[in-house]
Amino acid sequence: MSQPDARSVPPTPRHLRLVGILFVLLVLVVVTYGLVSRAAQNSRLSSLTDEEAIPTVSVAMPQKAENRSGLDLPGRLEAYIRAPIYARVPGYLKSWKYDIGAPVKAGAVLAEIDTPDLDQQLSQARADLNVSEANAHLAQISATRWQSLAGTDAVATQDIDQRTYALNANLAQVKASQANVDRLMAEQSFKRLVAPFDGIVTARETDIGALINVGAAGGAELFVVSATSKLRIYINVPQNYVPSVPAGTRATLSVPEHPGKVYSGTVESSAQAVDPTTGTTLMQIIVDNSAGEMMPGDYASIHLQVPPLTDVYSVPSSALIFNAKGLSVAIVDPTNHVLVKPVVMARDLGQLVELASGLGQQDRVIANPPDGVSTGDEVRLVGAASSSAPKAN
Repeated sequence: MSQPDARSVPPTPRHLRLVGILFVLLVLVVVTYGLVSRAAQNSRLSSLTDEEAIPTVSVAMPQKAENRSGLDLPGRLEAYIRAPIYARVPGYLKSWKYDIGAPVKAGAVLAEIDTPDLDQQLSQARADLNVSEANAHLAQISATRWQSLAGTDAVATQDIDQRTYALNANLAQVKASQANVDRLMAEQSFKRLVAPFDGIVTARETDIGALINVGAAGGAELFVVSATSKLRIYINVPQNYVPSVPAGTRATLSVPEHPGKVYSGTVESSAQAVDPTTGTTLMQIIVDNSAGEMMPGDYASIHLQVPPLTDVYSVPSSALIFNAKGLSVAIVDPTNHVLVKPVVMARDLGQLVELASGLGQQDRVIANPPDGVSTGDEVRLVGAASSSAPKAN
């Protein structure tokens, strides 16, 4: 008889339970490893995300502004005296004597106006004066005759009074007629347009035969005469510099048409008021122009040597934050958190700004603050604090 094959023996229940337990343990190990691995990965991702959410910034240390360059401001030259010449009488331009650029003396005749209407009115007024004088002469004779009969019974006192009053009325009419003649003669003197002072003709807005209207309201200016031996410049001085620029402060200026040449001037007066829209005070500088090298209307660069302001620090202009609350900068505290501080600007130098208040010399200013930065935000610094901010010249 043959022996049974061992490989054909069916597994026992104990063997099956052992295999199932091993399979379950393997599944639990795989699942546990997957969960732990995912949790660790999520934790690393969360940490990385939180770390990346912290902005990286560079900082600059405020520099003491020495203000060695003084105060540089733009301005425009104006004639010390400028007189637009208008016509006082209507008519037609008969002739003109001086063109633009011509020097004139006070009283020089610039032009003459032909005034036919005014001439006719003067002729009529003189005729009215002659009539008034004739009537007054007749009234004088009549009143004298009647007054000689006073005290007699030949005339009544009432008639004498009437003749006397008629004489007074005619004499008054003579004065009125004479005043009218004088007025028209005075107007005729305005047929000649004259220069009010020594200067230069800087504009001529008329020509021969042009219709001339009366006054600034009815007609354009005919000539402009400007006194240019001295020129004036109006500048807007920032409010915090006003006490440093009293009357008498020396100024230097240059104009584009004479590069490299410097002219001297003096602060003559101040408006003594601050413009609320610009925060500046209007000041006037007087410049000698006896050489005639500068012209009214010139753009000029003005330099004022003023004492330096105290407690003024300079920072890069990129550090400024402009919002509804005004001007501010963001600094980094010792715990690498942001503190937004309001500041007051003293001067804008382009890549550099000088701040009059709000900063200390040890404040670490964020050179390029990110959008929406606010107090309490955490930041990460790039390297050490930089102290290489450009200095004010």
